[in-house]
Amino acid sequence: MATETDPRPSGQQKTSTWYRLARVLSQDAIGGALLLGATIIALVLANAPIADGYFAVRDFTFGIPEWRLDLSVGAWAADGLLAIFFFVVGLELKEEFVAGKLRNPRAAAVPIAGAVGGVIVPAVIFTLINLDDGADALRGWAIPTATDIAFAVAVIAVVGRFLPPALRTFLLTLAIVDDLIAITIIAVFYTDELDFLMLGLALIPLAIFTVLVQRGVRSWWLLLPLAFATWTLIHASGVHATVAGVLLGFAVPVLATPRARVDAGVGPDGQPRYHGLAEHFAERWSPLSAGLAVPIFAFFSAGVAVGGLSGLATALQTSIAIGVIVGLIAGKFIGILAGSWLITRIKGIDLDPSFRWIDLVGMTFIAGIGFTVSLLVGELAFGQGSEYDDDTKIGVLVGSFISAIIGSAILSVRNRHYRKAGLDEAELSVP
Repeated sequence: MATETDPRPSGQQKTSTWYRLARVLSQDAIGGALLLGATIIALVLANAPIADGYFAVRDFTFGIPEWRLDLSVGAWAADGLLAIFFFVVGLELKEEFVAGKLRNPRAAAVPIAGAVGGVIVPAVIFTLINLDDGADALRGWAIPTATDIAFAVAVIAVVGRFLPPALRTFLLTLAIVDDLIAITIIAVFYTDELDFLMLGLALIPLAIFTVLVQRGVRSWWLLLPLAFATWTLIHASGVHATVAGVLLGFAVPVLATPRARVDAGVGPDGQPRYHGLAEHFAERWSPLSAGLAVPIFAFFSAGVAVGGLSGLATALQTSIAIGVIVGLIAGKFIGILAGSWLITRIKGIDLDPSFRWIDLVGMTFIAGIGFTVSLLVGELAFGQGSEYDDDTKIGVLVGSFISAIIGSAILSVRNRHYRKAGLDEAELSVP
């Protein structure tokens, strides 16, 4: 039985290797570091003498052709492993809608408006820059619209220890809404051929999965086969398979009901505490997402042969790369600020009083880190190995890097301000 000092479910030992590893991988800074490390290794290998070996592994194909699952290693990472990431995103989205910031329309209005502006303006900027390059180039209009939750939150964790908690909540809400928009864009605009039979069949295992989790079932041997069947059928339908992750996440109940809840030990008041299944599954799957799924996706997606400084310079002159870079840096900055400012013109809707507009400026650049989803949208828009593929990846990497540097610099200054203010307040409170 769980104790007051060990609020986890019965039988889960605090000293277990998995528990310790999960605690480490659940830290935002660790997840961001793994993502950054995988990206750097991929870039080094793609430009090293053994680059042919790296690309051979990435392009190696295996699977079951009869199930339309004869995919390359890179495609398995993008379609399969990244579905785990989107499953966690789906859980977070539903928690926000049911019990979090998105439940209160007034509190959520500013970050939601910022997210919408942060999608529209980068898309417009990319489109204007690539307007004369034909329809093929314009397929990438959604690449700079995404915000990478893992990287963005990791940066805040590193440089913003003393920043107001409400600023982190603002970023999380904005990034979650941004991801919801990105998922919708992927489903609507990057699905070329739709097999309605397969899509209809996918509803069967999804419905069974939903009924089971709503009844509190947590048995992996029941849920995992149903989740895999849902993913397989949605992939076969032509809709990007990561959408399956979101739908499965949405199916999980958030509130702890007598039928669907997890024992969370005993609270300070001596009463038993319970978690909803969404929180339980998020705790279980977030370490796998941050520690395995996203880094492996980055490893196989970020590897681009730059061709030395001259090759990098040439790529940075292409309209695709320029559109992505300007969209991520300037587009996110303008769009999020404009959307947030416009919504606060409505009476009763204001910026959270614990932070200032200059803090929001720094955060808009952090939101310009588009890495994971931007790379995914780039692959969906142009295809792996296409003429625009390398330009897209270089644009995403450079734009995300510059955004991270600018945002970190601004928030580091603001972090020192809040740290000093906190110390001064502590000194004044001493008798």
